[in-house]
Amino acid sequence: MAVRYLLLPLALLALAATSAAVAQLEIGFYRKTCPDAEKIVRGEMAKIIAAAPSLAGPLLRLHFHDCFVRGCDASVLLESTDGNMAEKDAKPNKSLRGFGSVERVKAKLEAACPGIVSCADVLTLMSRDAVVLAKGPSWPVALGRRDGRVSRATEASKELPPASGDVPLLAKIFASKGLDLKDLVVLSGAHTLGTAHCPSFADRLYNGTGENDAYGLVDPSLDSEYADKLRLKCKSVDDRTMLSEMDPGSFKTFDTSYYRHVAKRRGLFRSDAALLFDNTTRDQGFGYQSKFQDFPWLPRISVPLGKSSYRAKNTIFFEIFEFKHSIYSQVCRV
Repeated sequence: MAVRYLLLPLALLALAATSAAVAQLEIGFYRKTCPDAEKIVRGEMAKIIAAAPSLAGPLLRLHFHDCFVRGCDASVLLESTDGNMAEKDAKPNKSLRGFGSVERVKAKLEAACPGIVSCADVLTLMSRDAVVLAKGPSWPVALGRRDGRVSRATEASKELPPASGDVPLLAKIFASKGLDLKDLVVLSGAHTLGTAHCPSFADRLYNGTGENDAYGLVDPSLDSEYADKLRLKCKSVDDRTMLSEMDPGSFKTFDTSYYRHVAKRRGLFRSDAALLFDNTTRDQGFGYQSKFQDFPWLPRISVPLGKSSYRAKNTIFFEIFEFKHSIYSQVCRV
């Protein structure tokens, strides 16, 4: 089995459930109400990724940002209202992409099975398929999540792990979700896919003083040759036009090269470098690219669960729907 396939759950299997809730999710949840649901999602995702392979990373990130705030409930899809700024408008989520792809997949499901498949399950399936279509592994996805109706930008700003975080801070944030240092190192491997705008890492390149953003040895944890290459793309800390690959040379492929880059001091973010320079994570793990087969664990982020099928319809703002056979209510953005 190729090394990259041992990377397996990453942010996905992963962010999908608590250990206590796993038994309540179900493989084949829609077998009676929408038997072709996964086939429909995979088919549409194949078209999306074929047309835009670079979307695999953003769709994985969209799922991660959803799950890290209030669990995997699709609340990241909800729009802000006059009285509430939603998660998607929080500063850490300003660069999220893939919303149009979610709408496209959801529209296909609605045409086949109106009001059945929750947006939370759609996001989960899409992120799994994004990994598969980026030459990563496949795995069965337990379904049955219900959609949330609460979405607050303040929670996203507070709870999402920052790209500039050190290990003590990241460990504290992850612990608040029931995740440990092992989870932190593995989930950081999601940076094998995708790109990032300059402001998320340019403070490692420029000190912001002097003329033309003069720079010196701003971040000694960053390989100097790699820093020079990054400066060719990012001309200043405020450059919001250019994108840099998070896993240079392999940013469209799900593999373990991210860890090799980090080991060479070529991780893009401060949070990447922190994994190498902090004893608690370094000693556990680089390392990890050859040890994923030793992980019989399922990370433990909570999900809202449903007991029956849903009436998840299209709406721009909050709209509460009832379960067909449940007292719960839910919301779906797309």
